[in-house]
Amino acid sequence: MKVLVCNVGSTSFKAKLYEMPSSEVLAECKIERLGSDNDAIFIFHNIAGAQKLELEKQNIPDCRKAIALFFEQLVPEVLSSLDDIRRVGFKTVLAKGYYGVHELTEEVLQGMRDRLSIAQSHNEPYLKAIDVMRSMLPNAGLIGCFETAFHQTIPLERKMYGIPYEWYEKYEIHRMGYHGASHSYIADVLNEKIGAEYKAISCHLGGSCSICAIENGKSVNTSFGMSLQTGILHSTRVGDMDCDMLLFLKEQGLSDEEIQYGLKKNGGLLGISGVSGDLRYVQAAAEEGNMRARLAIDVFVNSIVHYIGAFFTTMGGMDILVFTGGIGENSSLIRELVCRKLECLGLKIDFEKNIHCQGAAELELQASNIRIAVIPTNEELGIARRTYEYV
Repeated sequence: MKVLVCNVGSTSFKAKLYEMPSSEVLAECKIERLGSDNDAIFIFHNIAGAQKLELEKQNIPDCRKAIALFFEQLVPEVLSSLDDIRRVGFKTVLAKGYYGVHELTEEVLQGMRDRLSIAQSHNEPYLKAIDVMRSMLPNAGLIGCFETAFHQTIPLERKMYGIPYEWYEKYEIHRMGYHGASHSYIADVLNEKIGAEYKAISCHLGGSCSICAIENGKSVNTSFGMSLQTGILHSTRVGDMDCDMLLFLKEQGLSDEEIQYGLKKNGGLLGISGVSGDLRYVQAAAEEGNMRARLAIDVFVNSIVHYIGAFFTTMGGMDILVFTGGIGENSSLIRELVCRKLECLGLKIDFEKNIHCQGAAELELQASNIRIAVIPTNEELGIARRTYEYV
């Protein structure tokens, strides 16, 4: 069965075509700067035919044009017909009343619309892309693999906020958790690597960051809350904060738009450092003596350690600590700083292995009580599997 997996952003479109159940990738597409004025980048890789097309300075105004360009390369280069695509899996984020893997019916799409205020930058582009796919692939099944799905196994006492219980019942306010595609993929790898019984903490560190406690393949705690704004420091999002800060900022004369911009677009690593939301630039600035950049790294590391320590006690221990995501897989500095602060737990990292780590690796010293692993995430494969398995 041909399964297409789509990852949609406000200015990007990514897709992979799989042959299932073998999990063979037949083709992939990546479009950046979507909506820019004749400045989009279009990359198409025909893996089966070992051909790659890269185009710059393209006029790709919206996702309809993006998907059409992708399909023009698929047929007849990879597929004889678009009808060969039997299912399309989307890395959807949030829908009212729907938390697992669901066919994207009108009811489910309405649930996504009902949660636009919480995940507008995610749900809005997905709703547009789903509408395009529905029109261009009328015979394919459209499946949403919601990011909240993996976290449904978290006990209620770890999901609840100290709010009036009626708000939980009426408005569904609770800790939902995201990055489910990434953390569930890590759980799949650990199930194969370790077996059925283990306690792990998965650190998905990138532009968006989260920590997940995984016990025997199931999520039992997460740093994310009801929205993607919470948890540890992000690239440009503030993470955890005092809710009364919003009222205070309004009293100081800031508008809702200014507050939203500061918390979501100008916070996080960028907000503290004043340099960038990209850790590579922040680190370079810190190495040159920029004290705010150094502070941003320290705050980032401490927020990670805070959640790891909390989840360690929640689970009553930890067998393996996993780093994944763009930062987790590529920043030896962050891995080292985090692990140094966790030595009190009996964790000991091999500094040489860490510095030279490229790709999947185990980084603990023999004397370490806890294993340390870098596992590159593969969210698309996880979505392809769940889309294929959906009944």
